[in-house]
Amino acid sequence: MTASSGLSDLLPALGGRTLVMGILNVTPDSFSDGGLFAGAAEAVSQAERLVAEGAAILDVGGESTRPGHVPVSAEEEQARVLPVIRAVAPRLPVPISIDTYKASTARVALKAGARIVNDVWGLQREPDIASVAAAYGAPVIIMHNRETIDADIDIVADMLGFFERSLGIAHRAGLADSDIVLDPGVGFGKTWAQHLEALRRLPEIRALGYPVLVGVSRKSLLGRLHDRETRPADRLHGSLAAHAVAAALGADIVRVHDVAAHIDAMRVVDAILRPEAR
Repeated sequence: MTASSGLSDLLPALGGRTLVMGILNVTPDSFSDGGLFAGAAEAVSQAERLVAEGAAILDVGGESTRPGHVPVSAEEEQARVLPVIRAVAPRLPVPISIDTYKASTARVALKAGARIVNDVWGLQREPDIASVAAAYGAPVIIMHNRETIDADIDIVADMLGFFERSLGIAHRAGLADSDIVLDPGVGFGKTWAQHLEALRRLPEIRALGYPVLVGVSRKSLLGRLHDRETRPADRLHGSLAAHAVAAALGADIVRVHDVAAHIDAMRVVDAILRPEAR
């Protein structure tokens, strides 16, 4: 077993400037780029491009989590992600996060060279994933999610309760607070209004004392704000606006498809709000 480094070692700039996480979906059915990088050669090329554009983390996922997605087995997920992780981990200067909720996939991905676990079910779908991360010394990203959408709840109160449960799982597994990032899960298990409220009330999540990651890139909630039909790739401007607001409200990391544009945008946000980061 190869021990990973802690979050502060993997991401020394965290907290000093807004970091950009590049998305690499090696799936045939992701909502925005499904099938584009399903081949190993295409995925490696895209990984190198995202890092060259300035990504501080590369998030590799082998199962689509878009609305209405078809779940895949752990074996299929691993067959998609492992060749890419093995190919890019030795050659890229940034850490790879494995986007999975499956403990078995996290284990083999970390063994292959991933350094961070990004769980869209906040360690609650398969709690053993926390022990896997702890065993490898890997930081975790805990995302809020819900099985059902309920327009009548206070979504931030629900998020706070969810995070309390997830943090309990993390602590019992031996994960340190310094190796935990929280994600409000915009685009997951919420109404359109609740997605916006989650962003608006981001300081309440940030007040828990953990770094915060936000991912709104190309999501359908942005398309609803346009006065025309849009494809995911047409939502760059909305993505930039949402992430700029998120960074202003306390987000430390933004998870995006379009790295170069977000690097430029976050530099402007940081120059205004974090002048010491320049």
